[in-house]
Amino acid sequence: MFRTLKNDIDVVLERDPAARSRIEVFINYSGVHAIWNHRLAHWLWKKRFYFIARFISQVSRFLTGIEIHPGAKIGQRLFIDHGMGVVIGETCEIGDNVTIFQGVTLGGTGKEKGKRHPTIEDNVLIATGAKVLGSMRIGKNSRIGAGAVVLKEVPPNSTVVGIPGRVVIQDGIKVNQDLDHINLPDPVSDKFRELEEEILRLKKEINELKKEKIGK
Repeated sequence: MFRTLKNDIDVVLERDPAARSRIEVFINYSGVHAIWNHRLAHWLWKKRFYFIARFISQVSRFLTGIEIHPGAKIGQRLFIDHGMGVVIGETCEIGDNVTIFQGVTLGGTGKEKGKRHPTIEDNVLIATGAKVLGSMRIGKNSRIGAGAVVLKEVPPNSTVVGIPGRVVIQDGIKVNQDLDHINLPDPVSDKFRELEEEILRLKKEINELKKEKIGK
């Protein structure tokens, strides 16, 4: 237990340059508090003390702004950065060394029963405001870009951006925890740029045809 608590603190010191000491993380980091509250609530949930487990999770939500259902399974060294607005559903499974930024939702679509939330494998980073919805798997070492909405399974070693989420990088590129997740390629923006260039080209052709007609 104490090793797990130490890991929860150490991972913040490793990934957050603003963290200066263990005592600062212990007292001031809401993401760490939410994870510790969840570990207690999840233990009670497994013992079928459902009401008290839900009560602890709701108190934790009120205090931290992070909602983790006590039924969710969370691995070692989860880092929730800032965390306000993070939602993690009941049947969600999170592996080891995962990073989640504020505003992330790991939820369901509202239509399924049973396993209805995503499985997040090891070493995944989910950036600010991303939504991962439904019972699917996000492969190891993958990165979900800021604001992406992921509705389909993501293979390992992939980078996903856009609405709906599209894989824009897979294998062949070293993926690490220091990915600059605010400067990812955006396929939607790229498509709009292509359309704009095509419109400009067509306008130019129309103007040339008009000039030829006037010249005749």
